[in-house]
Amino acid sequence: MVPEKLTFSPLSRRQIEADFSGGHITSDAGLLLLREVDNQHQLTQRLATVLDDTRNPVLVRHKLQTMIRQRVFGVAAGYEDLNDHETLRADQALQTATGEEAILAGKSTLCRMEQRVDRQAVVKAHELLWHHFIEQHETPPKEIVLDFDGTDVPVHGDQPGKFFNAYYDHHCYFPLYVFCGRHLLVSYLRTSNRSDSRHSWAILALLVKFIRQYWPDTRIVFRGDSGFYRPRLLSWCDRNNVDYLVGISKNSRLLKEVDVPSMLVRRAHGELGEKVSATYRFQYQARTWKHPRWVIARLEEGELGANPRFIVSSRYDDGVKLYYEQYCARGDMENRIKDQQLCLFADRTSSTRWWTNQWRLLLSGFAYTLFERLRAHLKKTPFERMSASNLRLKLIKVGAVIIRNTRRIRVLMSDAYPYKDELSDLVRRLVPG
Repeated sequence: MVPEKLTFSPLSRRQIEADFSGGHITSDAGLLLLREVDNQHQLTQRLATVLDDTRNPVLVRHKLQTMIRQRVFGVAAGYEDLNDHETLRADQALQTATGEEAILAGKSTLCRMEQRVDRQAVVKAHELLWHHFIEQHETPPKEIVLDFDGTDVPVHGDQPGKFFNAYYDHHCYFPLYVFCGRHLLVSYLRTSNRSDSRHSWAILALLVKFIRQYWPDTRIVFRGDSGFYRPRLLSWCDRNNVDYLVGISKNSRLLKEVDVPSMLVRRAHGELGEKVSATYRFQYQARTWKHPRWVIARLEEGELGANPRFIVSSRYDDGVKLYYEQYCARGDMENRIKDQQLCLFADRTSSTRWWTNQWRLLLSGFAYTLFERLRAHLKKTPFERMSASNLRLKLIKVGAVIIRNTRRIRVLMSDAYPYKDELSDLVRRLVPG
């Protein structure tokens, strides 16, 4: 059959013609990089072991590990829906990355896999993330900081556990994320009709118990905003030798404690005519506390008036260091959550089954983890601090012609690809020798 010819408006005297006879061309040649990263860390292979495959082995056409790889790599490449895989399954770059040479699973097969997920599989998948986190350290660190935060995932259909949240002004889920630096440890789906701290105590306890099996002498710090302030949680931290830096909402007693330093800050603002801020550390005991704790006040005065903030800390240290250097550092976690929500489609919780939606949250987390492991090979390069979306744009979305025969698979990229030197160096790092 002769390919249909497309004719465009001419350029100078030359006609511009196009047809569909170019062979197999992919826009995702960079998935081969993620394949090498995954081969090193066995992330998708280990993730496949958490699911029970009840299919008849004689009738199995698509292996479970291949389907897991297909979904995680698809998310990493920017394909958010199962529907995308109806055409993506024929993409030879994705086939090669997943270790297959034939047509991959379609949306119905992938959907049936996700429908089989249960609570036990979700627990095991989280444990896999925790083991992977431990493996990335050659020696136990002296201190680690566990950042807890929640965010909203809008819900538009009849998903289970759908509630209206007045703060976000829509129906949503409210997943809890836990990071240690750039390492994702928890992405736990919750309903939005409870507080920020829901289940955070239990998750912190499980994490601390797990980490101390491997690093008994490592100092663990729990860090969160005022939504995670719960007196019983702080008491548990005190009893279990876990440090904390947690926001606490202002109240009349706290404001009275800082009357004098607030007046001094206000006076300095009046004299200088610009925003002035300072910290003030003091001991404070709420009525529900069994003993006093250190509270650090961040006092700020500007054009809009006073803006005091308070955190409670288990540490005795300089107020500036505790607030600005240690507590405010939790803001970097917001960028990690943005990677999940905006770039890796953690918000695609459209299933009518709860555990399937939780599984999709985890698939996003594993795609993020693959990008982080790729980033480990990008030190001292322009890509070192790029977001997942930029890494995808520059290293994964690479156009190429793919030619396959019985002896080899050739991936022919454009000689005008702007990062070919960096990509060549990265491949040498990933596949030494």
